[in-house]
Amino acid sequence: MPWSATSIDVTDITAVAQLVLHERHARDRCWWDVMRRSFADDSDVRLSWFQGTGPDFVSASERMAERGDVSVHRLAPPVVDVNGDRALVVLPAGIEVRTDLDGVEVDLTSYARLLYRVERRAGNWLIVALDPVYERDTLSPALPGTPLAVTATELAGFRRPYRMLSYVLGRRGYTVAQNLYGEDRPAAVHALERTAANWLHG
Repeated sequence: MPWSATSIDVTDITAVAQLVLHERHARDRCWWDVMRRSFADDSDVRLSWFQGTGPDFVSASERMAERGDVSVHRLAPPVVDVNGDRALVVLPAGIEVRTDLDGVEVDLTSYARLLYRVERRAGNWLIVALDPVYERDTLSPALPGTPLAVTATELAGFRRPYRMLSYVLGRRGYTVAQNLYGEDRPAAVHALERTAANWLHG
């Protein structure tokens, strides 16, 4: 349903938007208790290196940070649709990672749309599902002009929307799923969006 100021409580829109923004901010700042409070206990998170519940995602993120694998999310304004006690949020994000590959400092940026499903439970808005739709990614040396020995052969087995992300995380020891939502599989993305819309109005 298109957004309408006459049919939607703007207070709810603000609350839902702030929920997802605080969840991402807490992830960047390693504020694990704040991040954990954002998720319902039975929530589902499905992204490149993790599939499981929201609380387990927070714990895994904490372990990731302890290894020195940190990221920063550059966020665009969220699009929020509310229907009663349910809400959908689309949050465009650039996920930035600075790391090391074979002694070369590199910058990885992964661009995605984060699709959140949010429910009001016992008066509180909580995230119940998170599914990124991966769009594209880039990898470059932090010092311009530094040779970066990444070959097409090494990237050949990875899907285009998140191949650099897959390569870098794989080199860091993470298993990256290759069945995620991405712009190279529009039918799957459209099915996700239909399912989410049906959930919102179900």
